[in-house]
Amino acid sequence: MSSVGIVIVAAGRGRRLGAETPKQYIELAGACSLRRVAETFLGLERIGFIVPVIHPGDVDLCAEALAGFDDRRLMPAVEGGETRAQSVRRGLEALEPHGPDLVLIHDAARPFVPVSVVEGVIAALGFSDGALAALPVVDALWREEGGEAADAVARTGLWRAQTPQGFDFAKILAAHRAHDGTGADDVAVAREAGIAVRLVPGSEQNYKITTTDDLHRALADVHDVDVGKAAAPDRDETVIVLPTGRSQLS
Repeated sequence: MSSVGIVIVAAGRGRRLGAETPKQYIELAGACSLRRVAETFLGLERIGFIVPVIHPGDVDLCAEALAGFDDRRLMPAVEGGETRAQSVRRGLEALEPHGPDLVLIHDAARPFVPVSVVEGVIAALGFSDGALAALPVVDALWREEGGEAADAVARTGLWRAQTPQGFDFAKILAAHRAHDGTGADDVAVAREAGIAVRLVPGSEQNYKITTTDDLHRALADVHDVDVGKAAAPDRDETVIVLPTGRSQLS
């Protein structure tokens, strides 16, 4: 069976959310998004080493978020670069000594990734060097011009990218080393290197916390969403102050 490494990309600042704390560290009913992602991957036996890639200023936040895990597969965090591509490359290079056959790259701000999506991406790597969790676009699309709807855009063949994005480890590492390090996502880096990337069904549950609305949704979903593990025990109520200045009980 192929060994699978994980890069958790947690180096972003979450400026669109507007919160003082980066979104991957905002507590969601007792566990932040980064911790929930780590728990999901650690719950899968076939997953090997896992490396979080963080902003240099978040060392203490990361240590607090991941405190208490007793699993040697969870590696010390590494510091990311100025772009996502640079951060992913540093994560891949941290995994390199462990020699994984495959790697999954996942956003720390997608806390509710279903195990079925993870397994689907891994399964697709059995016959493709790349795989992308994604959902087809279902809403009508319009191109804007001067604040008005100009032209309808055909949505046929358009998909919304999610993570994890999975790859043959050696090939995606080589692709990142050949890449110029700009802010492209990993599928763009892979395709630039000639790696075919298979589309795999994602999940509406696997949304990314980007805006205040997303954070409200996550706080509402956190007790009910099925992330492939037993429900967490009830915790004491926690007041979370949102960027809008309002508070919410979790």
